[in-house]
Amino acid sequence: MAHDDHDHHHPPHPKQPDEEETPFGYHQLMAQALEELLVEKGVVTPDQLRRGLEEQSSRHPANGTRLVAKAWKDPAFDARVREDVNAAARELGLNPGDIPIRAVYDTDAEKNVIVCTLCSCYPTGLLGESPDWYKSRAYRSRVVREPRAVLQEFGTRVPEEVEIVVHDSTAELRYIVVPQRPAGTESLNEDQLVALLSRDCLIGTTLPQGT
Repeated sequence: MAHDDHDHHHPPHPKQPDEEETPFGYHQLMAQALEELLVEKGVVTPDQLRRGLEEQSSRHPANGTRLVAKAWKDPAFDARVREDVNAAARELGLNPGDIPIRAVYDTDAEKNVIVCTLCSCYPTGLLGESPDWYKSRAYRSRVVREPRAVLQEFGTRVPEEVEIVVHDSTAELRYIVVPQRPAGTESLNEDQLVALLSRDCLIGTTLPQGT
């Protein structure tokens, strides 16, 4: 994990290179080779592979926002999220996958942000497909070196006294950011709280509406 460094609005995303302009990395090449081998050996058909990829792509970031909204409303559920995100997600009927996911909580003293410096490891079961900028070389390298500047490009200004903690996802462990609940939202129900959240909030690059 790397450390460094709020105010919020919806900004331009960091200027990132087109994913298609860069050659495949090691993990992408391995995934492609595995897909081709599975089809060649008759383990899956091209149609089964296509439908599996479509199912993966259909996962919606609202899954993760539901989990965060319930954690905000229900202290007992929040405690279970802190202990085991995957198990807590299954309580809501979600499918977070088998790879462990850890919740990291923003506080007055600490702002969390997620990256995968090697490729694009990401909790797709809760956040849907990862955005292109998350997979880009620019984001993966810059957010570790200069997280405060990168977040500011998303419109998220982090005060100097607040530490930024960058969490590096791996093939064995993924992360989800639980932002601070905006003040004055005590009377809102879970659906109204969900509306304050977005995928980027749960990656850590932006803040909930009203923050």
